[in-house]
Amino acid sequence: QVQLVESGGGSVQAGGSLRLSCAASGSTYSGYCMGWFRQAPGKEREGVATIRNDGRTRYAESVKGRFTISLDNAKNTLYLQMNGLKPEDTAMYYCAKRLGRFGFCSLDPSGYNYWGQGTQVTVSS
Repeated sequence: QVQLVESGGGSVQAGGSLRLSCAASGSTYSGYCMGWFRQAPGKEREGVATIRNDGRTRYAESVKGRFTISLDNAKNTLYLQMNGLKPEDTAMYYCAKRLGRFGFCSLDPSGYNYWGQGTQVTVSS
């Protein structure tokens, strides 16, 4: 059973930075997608960034150039470096994973089977 545990959320002022971490365990399958998703109050969950097991990444237009997703395979940990944070980035951030081999890793959350509990990011103006 895959388990995902996020950490690193917090409160920052606009323009600040945060790094989220997601510790993964429970699967040795070599093919997968992992991603960061977020959900603000009253809004649907949306994809922020995804990464395939070979390192190929995909970003939402709203975060391109500001956020960087990365994977440390030795530590089984997924990261999201967030720079230039804006108040509209305020949301609960979730780590997710889907097993298998895919042509690309979708930003659509509906395809992901495993989810962490989430970590809150609050950006004040």
